[in-house]
Amino acid sequence: MSHPHLPTHRLTELVDALVEQGWYKGDAFLPEALHVPLLAEVEAMAARDALAAAGVGRGSEHHLRHDIRGDAIRWLDRESLAQRRYLEAMGELQQALNQALFLGLFEYEAHFAQYPPGAFYRRHLDSFRGRANRVISTVGYLNADWPADGGGEMVIFDADAPEQEQARVRPEAGTFVCFLSDRVPHEVLPTRYPRASIAGWFRRNASLGGLVDPAH
Repeated sequence: MSHPHLPTHRLTELVDALVEQGWYKGDAFLPEALHVPLLAEVEAMAARDALAAAGVGRGSEHHLRHDIRGDAIRWLDRESLAQRRYLEAMGELQQALNQALFLGLFEYEAHFAQYPPGAFYRRHLDSFRGRANRVISTVGYLNADWPADGGGEMVIFDADAPEQEQARVRPEAGTFVCFLSDRVPHEVLPTRYPRASIAGWFRRNASLGGLVDPAH
């Protein structure tokens, strides 16, 4: 099977949206050849209890806070063909971002995130100004045929008016979101069904390591 490349026109659409508004939402952005096996993989991980409860903060400041976030995660490590193909696709995106915006991105990290029914993630930023190790955040959704009453939407807020909603993103398979890590506040609303995604971050400098931060 050939590698499922990301269409050039969708990459251009994404770059333009980042420049104009600081975030992008693309329906059917990820091909089925990417998201279908990834969903099967994260569901199998959940079934064998191979996901770890996610926390907030770094290093010694890392804590489990179920009042803030309730997802379980596992970092992508290229152990499967599905993971390698997703990371290759993100490599295409990294190249497009660097060529168009001269961001100097050279590292990408990502993890599976599964929210059980009732779980949420309160409003937050993925990075803080002056500590912008994470420059661009990505979220790829994996659940097919997400019901209209399923909850679990990601709410994107206005960077300059943080109380003002700009978009609500249903966690539908193939949908892809990308935004400026230190500028765009966002949250995940409580989900009624198991909700699976891959959260990722492009970095401008070396990873600080340790257990980290936001998953969506």
